Amino acid sequence: MEARAVAKHIRIAPRKMRLVVDLIRGKSVGEAIAILKHTPKAGSPVIEKVLKSAIANAEHNYNLDTERLVISKVFVDQGSTLKRFHPRSQGRAFSILKHTSHVTVVVTEK
Repeated sequence: MEARAVAKHIRIAPRKMRLVVDLIRGKSVGEAIAILKHTPKAGSPVIEKVLKSAIANAEHNYNLDTERLVISKVFVDQGSTLKRFHPRSQGRAFSILKHTSHVTVVVTEK
């Protein structure tokens, strides 16, 4: 059995989120939460929230033991890009691309 949780349209670039996700891949749930609490990156609270949601889904929907849960899969996909313009001199405009992320966490019982 595996339980999953997904967070979509997170306003952090996927490249920055993947740095945090790589730290917890394959770890036990308790160890992963401890790592995320002490990681000074903007994506760590978001990933911690998704991980806790996956744990709650495993406990509630599949009656899995939370002490034996392991992160089997965790990945970050690119979401939609918000396109903005920044005015420059002489009537020009430079484009600003604001990237979003989709985070997926899958936990299984060891």
